[in-house]
Amino acid sequence: MSAQPSPGSFLARRGFLLAGGAVGAGALLASCTSNARTEPTQQALASGQGDNAAPGKQVTIGFSAPAADHGWMAAMTKNARAQAERFSDVTLNATEGSNDVNQQIAQVETLINAKVDALVVLPFDGKALTQVGQQATDAGIPVVNVDRVFDTPLAYRVWIGGDNYRMGVNAGNFVAAELKRRGVSNPVIGEVAGIDALPLTQERSSGFRDALARHGFSVGPRVSAQFTPESGEQQTANLLQSASKLDALWNHDDDQGIGVLAAIESAGRKEFFMVGGAGSRNMMNLIQADSGPVKATVLYNPSMAASAVALARLLGQAKGLGDLAEHEIPASITTYSAVVTKENVAQYLDVGFDS
Repeated sequence: MSAQPSPGSFLARRGFLLAGGAVGAGALLASCTSNARTEPTQQALASGQGDNAAPGKQVTIGFSAPAADHGWMAAMTKNARAQAERFSDVTLNATEGSNDVNQQIAQVETLINAKVDALVVLPFDGKALTQVGQQATDAGIPVVNVDRVFDTPLAYRVWIGGDNYRMGVNAGNFVAAELKRRGVSNPVIGEVAGIDALPLTQERSSGFRDALARHGFSVGPRVSAQFTPESGEQQTANLLQSASKLDALWNHDDDQGIGVLAAIESAGRKEFFMVGGAGSRNMMNLIQADSGPVKATVLYNPSMAASAVALARLLGQAKGLGDLAEHEIPASITTYSAVVTKENVAQYLDVGFDS
């Protein structure tokens, strides 16, 4: 998912400005002979002046996520815990991360039975966790579904996650603009994708392909890795062996990017530039140094977990967002996949995660 404002500061108590009064005679010239009474009008406007960061009703938030065995996933859990600690009115009841679907279901059921005030669930498998999300919702517990979406909106109160398609679009647009800046007219563009069976990988690749096509370019050699450094190195080595020349390379995931860079170094290839994905601190440091192939990374930021906890707190306290006119928390929030470059990397270092 771009740098997020601190949820403690931007999630403010809803406020509405009321404007009313009789309509002036000048506005009634077209019907000056009418004897109909004009009713006062009421307008709901965004105020942006609330104080949701101030302590409110004490709430207990249940939290469940997969095992922190991946830099991005570890950052999700870390960010959720850190956000909860910022609020004196929040107790976080976090389960041990698990990649076992049945175990995660049992853990969420335990949180339901504990009657937590709200739930934050990042499912290992959205489809498999849908039923237990529905169970929580039926029990009157608002569920914040993070990233991997349940099969039905009936299983969550609000979904927050990244925009995989736009992640690919923004990567493609950056690659195209950089190639044009370099005067490359018929480029060979490589792609190191994540797990092809996952919809998120398919969406990223689709966005990348569509963006390049708008610039008259196309994707060249493509391989699929497994979001791990080991698979990134192996698959990139295969790609480099099959392509004697490259002009640009997009890697979907900065964790597997560690292996991608290792393969590039081993092959001694220096003729192309690379764009990463997700926004690790490691890649941001390389972008800032500007001494290697990495020129940008496209965010899919784990700060969404912190925002999810902040949203769960507001739901538990029956509050809305002060910067919106609506009384209620939105049903879905999609984070933005900003492109981090040498020019703006300092702005995003605070949200970089360790891969």
